Amino acid sequence: MGKNTENNKEVKNKKTDEKEQKNEKPPFQKPDLKDLKKPKMGMNWLYIAIFLFLGYMLLQNTNPEKNIHEISLSKFETLLQNKELDSVIIFDQKRMATAFLSIEAAEKKEHENASVGGLFGAKAKKPYYTFRYGDLQLFQENLDAAIADKKITQYKLESSSDWMMLLGNILPFILFIGIWIYIMKRMSGGAGGAGGQIFNIGKSKAKLFDQDQKVKTSFKDVAGLEGAKEEMKEIVDFLKNADKYTSLGAKIPKGAILVGPPGTGKTLIAKAVAGEANVPFFSLSGSDFVEMFVGVGASRVRDLFKQAKQKAPSIIFIDEIDAIGRARGKNNMTGGNDERENTLNQLLTEMDGFDSQTNVIVIAATNRADVLDKALMRAGRFDRQIYVDLPDKNERKEIFEVHIKPLKLAKDLDLEFLSKQTPGFSGADIANVCNEAALVAARKGKKTVHHQDFLDAVDRIIGGLEKKNKIVTALERKTIAYHEAGHATVSWMTEHAAPLVKVTIVPRGQSLGAAWYLPEERLIVKTNQMLDEMCATLAGRAAEKVIFNEISTGALNDLEKVTKQARAMVTVYGLNDKIGNLTFYDSANQEYGFTKPYSDDTAKIIDDEISKIIEEQYQRAISIIEENKEKLTSLAEQLLKKEVIFENDLIKIFGKRPHEKTLTEETVNGKKSKDQSKTEDDKSND
Repeated sequence: MGKNTENNKEVKNKKTDEKEQKNEKPPFQKPDLKDLKKPKMGMNWLYIAIFLFLGYMLLQNTNPEKNIHEISLSKFETLLQNKELDSVIIFDQKRMATAFLSIEAAEKKEHENASVGGLFGAKAKKPYYTFRYGDLQLFQENLDAAIADKKITQYKLESSSDWMMLLGNILPFILFIGIWIYIMKRMSGGAGGAGGQIFNIGKSKAKLFDQDQKVKTSFKDVAGLEGAKEEMKEIVDFLKNADKYTSLGAKIPKGAILVGPPGTGKTLIAKAVAGEANVPFFSLSGSDFVEMFVGVGASRVRDLFKQAKQKAPSIIFIDEIDAIGRARGKNNMTGGNDERENTLNQLLTEMDGFDSQTNVIVIAATNRADVLDKALMRAGRFDRQIYVDLPDKNERKEIFEVHIKPLKLAKDLDLEFLSKQTPGFSGADIANVCNEAALVAARKGKKTVHHQDFLDAVDRIIGGLEKKNKIVTALERKTIAYHEAGHATVSWMTEHAAPLVKVTIVPRGQSLGAAWYLPEERLIVKTNQMLDEMCATLAGRAAEKVIFNEISTGALNDLEKVTKQARAMVTVYGLNDKIGNLTFYDSANQEYGFTKPYSDDTAKIIDDEISKIIEEQYQRAISIIEENKEKLTSLAEQLLKKEVIFENDLIKIFGKRPHEKTLTEETVNGKKSKDQSKTEDDKSND
């Protein structure tokens, strides 16, 4: 027994050694240059060869008299009697013959026009003539007699099939079929894969993720978006534990649609669903249904749901569903049958048609929910509408923590400040900030990414690239400095304006200077808060008026922003006393067409009130600047020296902020956009 066990161990060791030798990677070998130089053959090379060959044949046959000099039979007999020929080749298929001249006869001037070209342009050894003969047997007897009389040396009979003539007749048809197949492959969306061949054009292009091809993304990889994740986790639970719900008489939801601004993580959540649910997951885009052929979109929808039903329970994810889900009956100027509407009708039927007992859940994503058809959005098709909003401060911090994992960070990084400094940023924007910060640090030759690199990345993304070499005159530079100092002064002195972070007069992107703020994220905005923000926005133009007694075109962006805010106060939010508690805002985005929802008299009142609000805040900004003119001047002089000043510099000049308040609780879910809350860019209309 002991020997047998030892023998078995030796056999096992040998097998394991053989497996390890098989699994060992071969040593690195230098690739042979000859192998690298070999071009990859494909169908394109065949098409090119056919085109070249056909073109060559056409060129050869355009002028058949160019290289072939044909003579009569009597002329041949004369040459034969004069012993000027050497040999003859007979072509029995064409009843033609080729007579080659002797060396002595070829030197005569009368034979200068004899043909010397051969097959495919190759030169023959001797000049020759071609002629037509009559009866083949009689012609051969005459040539036998000529050989006996030593008039020619030999003759040859070519009785083989004329393959060139046969190829010339068949080649155009082969070429036409090849070109047709090639064009149809291109038109049908590619040469390979599902739907790529001519007869598979109506097949679905959806990518299937199942047990063989699993997605590694899970809900743990999705930072923030807690509400959306809870909804999607429940959908996954429907498929995993269906009996838990059906035992109570509940029906599994047909679908869920993710709605939200771009970059908020709608597709990422869908990937997490694919990774969490142990069911087949079909993923495709709305544009995959669109094709130039009529009926292809509806056919692909049918094929998609057919595959999903065969693998039920399953999930279908349609990204950017607005490509096929737009409202029907709008802008149909042609009056014909719209292919996109046919595709949408088929999708509606498949989602909640006559056969509604299917265990298939449809998940869709779009950032244009306002243009979708109402029949698509109703309960029974998309039972749940999940709004994926821009992340708040706490969620932005979680997203930062996810994206900084691969970075080599310094110890001075303050994620709390970065999350406050990036209001209105989506998850994609934050990922871009982290990547840009690493690029900034690498550009400066640093070994780790510092906090300042992140701030520079935020400035780069919002304002654009710094243009320190931009030519700015001394007067323009001074005007820009006082303009930005005006923004800083009024925002520091008003109660509800956003606190300042830094001011710069370095040109960046389209702006000649900028003031960067740290805005509060508010759920609601009061009238005083909007007026203080408008006053701070107009402060740059007011500073130019007070200091130089003239204004410039540098406040274009300020005026645009203030006008929009004032119009929103009057026509949207009902914050004007004269207009009253009315709003002309349409949440359904149904355009009024060529008519306004108010009379001409009301339109005049609206214009007057908008102008009045803006003028009042402009005069208020002028009065604040005149009260703090000396401090404004010292701030502008520091800007001219340093080009960039921070909050500490303002404290030295103005002291602590007079209306500074301590927040007892954090404000979240701010609705401000990046353009409204982060910068006061001053664009020139040069």
